[in-house]
Amino acid sequence: MDSISLWPYLPTFQRLALALAIGLFAGLEREHRGKEAGLRTFAFVALIGCVGALLGESFALLSVALTGVLVVLLNMQTIRAGEGTELTTSTALLLTALAGVLAGEGHTLTPTALAVVTAALLAWKQPLHKFSLGLTDSELRSAILLAILAFVVYPVLPRGFVDRWDLVDLRAAWVIVMLIAGIGFVNYILLKMYGAKGVAFAGFLGGIVNSTVTVTEMATRDRDSGGALTDIAYAGILLATVASILRNAVLLVLLAPAALASGILAFALMIGAGIVLLVLRYRSVRASEAPGPNQSIIPLSSPFSITSAIKYGLVFLAIQVTGILGQRLLGHAGFYFISIVGGVVSSASAVASAALLGAHGTITPSVAAIGAVLATAVSVLVNVLFAARVSRDTGLKKHLTITMTSLAALGILGVIVQDAFVSLMARL
Repeated sequence: MDSISLWPYLPTFQRLALALAIGLFAGLEREHRGKEAGLRTFAFVALIGCVGALLGESFALLSVALTGVLVVLLNMQTIRAGEGTELTTSTALLLTALAGVLAGEGHTLTPTALAVVTAALLAWKQPLHKFSLGLTDSELRSAILLAILAFVVYPVLPRGFVDRWDLVDLRAAWVIVMLIAGIGFVNYILLKMYGAKGVAFAGFLGGIVNSTVTVTEMATRDRDSGGALTDIAYAGILLATVASILRNAVLLVLLAPAALASGILAFALMIGAGIVLLVLRYRSVRASEAPGPNQSIIPLSSPFSITSAIKYGLVFLAIQVTGILGQRLLGHAGFYFISIVGGVVSSASAVASAALLGAHGTITPSVAAIGAVLATAVSVLVNVLFAARVSRDTGLKKHLTITMTSLAALGILGVIVQDAFVSLMARL
């Protein structure tokens, strides 16, 4: 084994083998579609790029240029045959040549990823074409705006706190804007592509973005039906609540994993209890009549709004600033109070604020976890108030009051028990 690893030609053969595999993989789809440039052509192009890189930088550039000549000849042939130009195949050939060059220079991950992406784009022609034609002007503008927020605005924002009192972190606020906006955009696309699949499914997707709006819509639908959709509305509201709790846990994972570890019992109890209650209601929901596959109980006006994005950012900044001041002036009690108030306004922003304060070391992960759980529990209780304000169904109000109070109590109990257990273990 040692003699093989010390063989001087082994690296060269490894690079050639990788280039060959890349070419064959990228050309597989073209061969399947019966194109003129198939498996062998793509494999040869990748090997040409690899050999060029092995010979030196000048030869690497020459190999790409030769691939360009091949592309010109290929298009001349297809034009003469009356088949038009092969722009997609030509671009794929050039990318394969560049992947071969990278393989010849000793790279592994980048050329492999390039080959996989190239093959995927070739294979997904019809779905991508259908999806692009189905986009509305509003959806296209929203996608462009989201890209501007992520790739244009975010990189130019200053790092860290921008004021002398270490209160305002613009980059952190913008991260929250992009996270919430991105989740909302994905949620919109899922609803549009796959439909609501019933009220319960719509409740889950709607709850990921804004559980309060979703709960209100569910209660309104139950009210308009005269109580005929009580079981479905209950399941939808419960799903929206579980989705919001899950979203808050994901925010902690992304922004402050240590804080989630300190509050994992609380989130596990809330989510687990919600799932158990949903399973108990499953038969009632399945037996009830639900909207068709392309109908949604949640209104889909726009996939993304700059107004809502700025609102989330401002709410986050307000909670962050007041949370820091509360922590400095009143200690942990002040931070917890701000978290509770934040849970009434926006639990996602309150949880994100607690997570980033914990990640920056302003507060401990344990304190951040307690604040996140308090904000989530308060948000769960607020859902009851919004549903009760809209619905006239006494039974629905009663079930929601018991359920949401139980979920909030389990969350608070979980964080208390875990904190007490950690403190006990530390003393031992």
